[in-house]
Amino acid sequence: MNREVFLHNLHFDIDKVSPPDWEVDWDDGPLPYKLYRGLPVIPLSLEVPLTLKSMELTENPNLRKIGHFLWYVFGLTQFSESMMNLDSSDRAMDLMQSKRRFVPSGGALYPNELYVYLKIEHLPAGVYHYDVAHHRLVLLREGNFDSYISRALGNRCDLSDCFGTVFVSTMFWKNFFKYNNFAYRLQGLDTGVLIGQLLEVAKSFGFASWVYFQFLDRAINHLLGLSEQEESVYAVIPLTAESTSCFDRSNRDGDDSAADLCQELTAIQSTHYVQSRRIIEFPMLTKMNEASMLESARSFRQIKEEPINCEAQTVILPFVERLSYDFASVCRKRFSPDMDFVLEKVSQLQLATLLKGAMDSFSYQNDLDGVQKKKKSRVSLYGCLYNVEGIPNGAYHYDSSTHALHRVQLGDQRLQLQHGMSGGNVNMFQVPLCLHVAGDKNHFKAEMGYRGYRIQQMEAGMLVQRILLVASALGLGGHPLLGFDANRCDELYKLSPQGKTSLIQIPIGPYRQRPWLTGSLHS
Repeated sequence: MNREVFLHNLHFDIDKVSPPDWEVDWDDGPLPYKLYRGLPVIPLSLEVPLTLKSMELTENPNLRKIGHFLWYVFGLTQFSESMMNLDSSDRAMDLMQSKRRFVPSGGALYPNELYVYLKIEHLPAGVYHYDVAHHRLVLLREGNFDSYISRALGNRCDLSDCFGTVFVSTMFWKNFFKYNNFAYRLQGLDTGVLIGQLLEVAKSFGFASWVYFQFLDRAINHLLGLSEQEESVYAVIPLTAESTSCFDRSNRDGDDSAADLCQELTAIQSTHYVQSRRIIEFPMLTKMNEASMLESARSFRQIKEEPINCEAQTVILPFVERLSYDFASVCRKRFSPDMDFVLEKVSQLQLATLLKGAMDSFSYQNDLDGVQKKKKSRVSLYGCLYNVEGIPNGAYHYDSSTHALHRVQLGDQRLQLQHGMSGGNVNMFQVPLCLHVAGDKNHFKAEMGYRGYRIQQMEAGMLVQRILLVASALGLGGHPLLGFDANRCDELYKLSPQGKTSLIQIPIGPYRQRPWLTGSLHS
């Protein structure tokens, strides 16, 4: 299968992506976290604060604060036990146990890993892996790598002013074992959700951040000691507690190549534990990853903003202030309902707060825009509304610049949405709000090549996480879904003439409590 056909099927005809006889070997699945062996470790504080409202903002973060930061971003936060089928007589077979984190993940598989380059007091400067299972840092490579990482970013960031840099990677096998080639779409979205959480946590800790989607892949992977047949970095995010001036270097691309940089460092010799005894090859994923790699900083690009024209009828939403909430509490409350949605009326104020809060918080600094303030997001929000106070049932586009809904078509769309779902895990007739994140149908291939697809999936995931956090603050649940008919939704919102497509579906609404046992994992 060639790359163009693969990406098309991945979105519009997912049955053609994976073998029809694919069976999941649950007994030989991988761990949801990576475990290094035989390397120096630095324990992190287990006394994690239960609120971030009173977080003291200091110029120089210490190890304790870094530990709290990493835990809120990607640490193990909850253990849950529930019954998959309450009517089953075989209770042992239907009992499901899982360790959860504050971010959602397809199948709770968490394909991502976090690595950090740190320069803080009482810790050797160097590159570390965040060991989620033990809440500790594992030292991979000791030393100062400011120059190396800056050149891998095309000299667009002065790392000397940053106390740390986060590398978000994807381990292909961690969700390929279940989803086969469909994992390529999932892992981009999962990465975006994780980045969205990281940026929100950084704000709470007083850290300034900048997301780099473009970098010399092989140089960064070599720095971390990653095998590109197994794992690859998707985003690099420097952090500073002082100012953002170190990021203001968007047009200073360097001349270094990935091959040249790799020659400067010896390879890391390490081993890690996966758990699976037999790992099946995933050539399509590695083929797409290789096609997306950048070998020279001269290939870095920015994406120009495209004007959007809309002449549809408009519903002006009520003015709302930016929603204020305790971030830690909202993370703990976030819930993904399945059959737990309960149909209740949603007020205009709730809807306005949800949409504005999600889009306002989605503004972030990145290398696709540079230092210019952009007016339009590359991903946008559409939604099918039912039983919303004062708003006719129908399909709408949310215009964040005017804080208004543009009517696409009237009517109850829940039957259409239900028919478009490939699974029956959500009853759409109990859902008042069904949002869709939409983006460029050609995923910026002209500007970004095949890398544009994974960048688009990451940005969609970032917006999804903002939506889920605001929904949680409003007491609503949200369940991101990829098992929906993109063609049907594109027709519903009339997206094709605009060159757009639906990327992910998020039913949102009130819900009942699920019959399960849960416990928080913190001191």
